[in-house]
Amino acid sequence: MKKRFPNLLMLSLFLWGIIACDDFEDLNKNPNEPTNVSTSVLLTSAMRLSIDTANKAAFLLSNNIAQLTARTLRREVDQYNWNAFPVVWEGFYESLTSVESVISQSIEQGNDKQAGVGHVLRVWIFSQLTNAYGDIPYSQAIKGGESAFTPVYDRQEDIYADLLNKLDTAVNLLEGSGTIEGDIIYQGNANHWIRFAHSLHLRLLMYASEKQNVSQDFNRIVQTGLIIGSIEQQAVLDYPDVFPNQFYSLPLKQGDFDDVNLSQSSLNVLNSYKDPRLNRYARPDNLDFNHPSFSGYPNGLGGQSGSRLGLPYFDYPGHVTATQFGLPYADGILMTYSEVEFLIAEGILNGWVQGDLAEHYKKGIEASHQYYQVDYGPFGWSDFDDFYENSGVQYKQPVDLWEQKWLSLYFTALDPYYELRRWYVASGGWEGVSFIGPPQGNNSNNFQLPFRFLYPGQEQSLNQENYNDAISRYKASNLINGKMWIINTP
Repeated sequence: MKKRFPNLLMLSLFLWGIIACDDFEDLNKNPNEPTNVSTSVLLTSAMRLSIDTANKAAFLLSNNIAQLTARTLRREVDQYNWNAFPVVWEGFYESLTSVESVISQSIEQGNDKQAGVGHVLRVWIFSQLTNAYGDIPYSQAIKGGESAFTPVYDRQEDIYADLLNKLDTAVNLLEGSGTIEGDIIYQGNANHWIRFAHSLHLRLLMYASEKQNVSQDFNRIVQTGLIIGSIEQQAVLDYPDVFPNQFYSLPLKQGDFDDVNLSQSSLNVLNSYKDPRLNRYARPDNLDFNHPSFSGYPNGLGGQSGSRLGLPYFDYPGHVTATQFGLPYADGILMTYSEVEFLIAEGILNGWVQGDLAEHYKKGIEASHQYYQVDYGPFGWSDFDDFYENSGVQYKQPVDLWEQKWLSLYFTALDPYYELRRWYVASGGWEGVSFIGPPQGNNSNNFQLPFRFLYPGQEQSLNQENYNDAISRYKASNLINGKMWIINTP
């Protein structure tokens, strides 16, 4: 009996402690302070954090990898000396915590529409993650229990299948009952969320098209007619012009802003057509917007110079501001109308849908010009039709479609890189992406475009078994060259 007594005593003390703690918690509850955060607050927070993460990634990573812009000082990204880029992993996964709460609480409350928005946002965030890293924590991510700290890395093929199914689920919910609150993208417009869900579906089908037959689903989505069909319906966050809730680059220090310039590659293409987006993507070296001159920074080289990014991205000391020039500041872009038109054009090219390829291609360019509120006069054009008919930009061959979509994806999260990678693999390397070409100078990957980001270092130490299982699936000595499912073609 003596051996059992201490255990019984400890058990009694433990139970007493639980009861006492419960009583203490009851005494310390503040009836005026809510214990659960509302789904509207959670949704706003998730949108802002995930889109802020995407904007930062676009400025520091994807625009430069895709050679729309170029790093001038810290050139590791352009030189393919890549690390894990934790800003992407940590920022997106942190935002998913709030997204999952929005979905679960909205379902409990019977608010179908709010849950539907949560599902669409969740798909967009997870698609950005899996397209960057490949196999990632998904089914056990952002969950409680033992798997919270050591989640398995789901295969990208399974992730994609579930993301596409979740978009159909989201549309069904958005057609249901309830209201949308805390929505800083579409201000509660369920129809616009349905259009974004369908358009995002088209994007993911295009990314997966090298691995499976997507023609039937692609056609099904297009035939609904409920896709992004105007500038007003595109998925963008219109930031307030007040610190700290601004576009990522606006509050930067001057030196950090100067670390990214217009690239030589994008200048070459824009100049060849006298494309007026030049006056929006960059600011003229001579600061004369009526008679502008520009320079491009070659990706990967040091000691060069290029035009600074445009007025909407930074209030540069001594320069006219976007507000003074009558332009809005930069939006956080999830998906544009222009991209949707290019997706349909490529769907027609691939034989998945019927239509006039050249017409949708033209609409894609026009939509991008409209969104950036271009001025045709300084470039010698009277209007868009004059530009399209006489600049040489008219559709002639499939690579034209890639080229113009590339230009339109400026600051669209990580998608400039994802699309360049898709074209690079599909065409067999840089020669097939003739409007860009490999970076210059020193290069850590033999000038081969890397295929993925590295997993963060803490994953190797904190989730070693699942981490090792995941990296074993990539057959490459340098893991940045490991082919994920969507590009792992024979």
